[in-house]
Amino acid sequence: MDEQNTESRIEFLKGDKVLWMVILVISIFSIFPVYSASSNLEYIVNNGTTTGHVIKHMFFVVLGLVIMRVVGMVKYEYIGKLSSILLGLMIVLLVVTMFTGQTIDGASASRWLKIPGTPISFQPSSFAFLMLIIYLCRYLTKKITRERLPIENIMYIFGPILLVFVLVAKDNGSTALMILMVSVIVLIIGQLHWKYIAGFISASFVAIVFFLIIALNTNLIGGNRVHTWMSRIETFTSSKAKTADVDDESVKAKNYQVMQAKAAIVHGGITGMGPGKSALKQMLPQSASDFIFAVIVEEYGLIGAAFLISLYLIMMIRIVMIASKMPAFFGSLLVLSLGVMIFIQLSVNIAVAVNLIPVTGQPLPLISYGGTSMLVTYLQLGIILNISSRIQIYDEEGMGKKQSVAEINDIA
Repeated sequence: MDEQNTESRIEFLKGDKVLWMVILVISIFSIFPVYSASSNLEYIVNNGTTTGHVIKHMFFVVLGLVIMRVVGMVKYEYIGKLSSILLGLMIVLLVVTMFTGQTIDGASASRWLKIPGTPISFQPSSFAFLMLIIYLCRYLTKKITRERLPIENIMYIFGPILLVFVLVAKDNGSTALMILMVSVIVLIIGQLHWKYIAGFISASFVAIVFFLIIALNTNLIGGNRVHTWMSRIETFTSSKAKTADVDDESVKAKNYQVMQAKAAIVHGGITGMGPGKSALKQMLPQSASDFIFAVIVEEYGLIGAAFLISLYLIMMIRIVMIASKMPAFFGSLLVLSLGVMIFIQLSVNIAVAVNLIPVTGQPLPLISYGGTSMLVTYLQLGIILNISSRIQIYDEEGMGKKQSVAEINDIA
């Protein structure tokens, strides 16, 4: 009887068990830095209470885990089939957001769309990004057996990518650039001919240059954030400059966020100040979201940061292993593509905290306070676990039964 109960509990964690454990550990750990850093929202921003914020975060963690498990109950091929319809819906929502989008928590960009009749807001750009990548994986799989005509590539590959990029870029430049970057990587992994990829990169570069020129010198693109992006890049390069003519006070004022993040990291040392004992979280803007890694290092030290990064590293290794063992091209491509999305977001967040790249608004996966990004990450991981459950691996406990390659590839 005990054996049967144990097996049923294990089966609840359907898919790769190591990946499940890593996700659960990171999810539980996220509660502590969010609880500590959200005091900034209560006492500095005057937004809610620390208890209220941590309860909200725990709700999203539980909801995310439930979504991840529910996604594991649906054949991932069906998700591929629905991706074009869902991508179309997300594009419509992005258009609506351009005209009716809202700001929250003092943000200057109108990225959030409020659900009518409810206090719930979400960022359509995050879901559009995910649906675009799933759509690309499916399309590349369906057409892999023959050479695509140039017009097909333009209409069904480059068109959707550029459309989503343009709709997102106005209010969320960093996410728009990530969309282009990940899309190109997916095209490479998906074995699209190099001449089309090179042409797409060249055309995208020209389009971005024209967009910047028009946005900086005319009023044709109203409400854009190009000046904010340029200011961040200028601030980043100025903070790195060693020349004597740099206005130190001006640089310090503009680079306040990064300076506080670096101070928090240095303050943490090897062992950290202890949970909840961050001294700089009250002076660090966005301490519960964009710069939460700095709070983690300050409170848990280099040891805690190394442990967290090792968990993310294990996650990435398991994702690559799942992709390599998946016999169906669509499943393998989709796992790698979703893994690339998570890895780039993770790398960007940490790189900003340690001042390797200019400030962006990318959260730390599974940890940063916020709903939309967290739920999208759980959705991504749910799909990956779904695919892992379809692989028969005899030397690993708890994997699901293997289906025929023909059945797995039936996504048309």
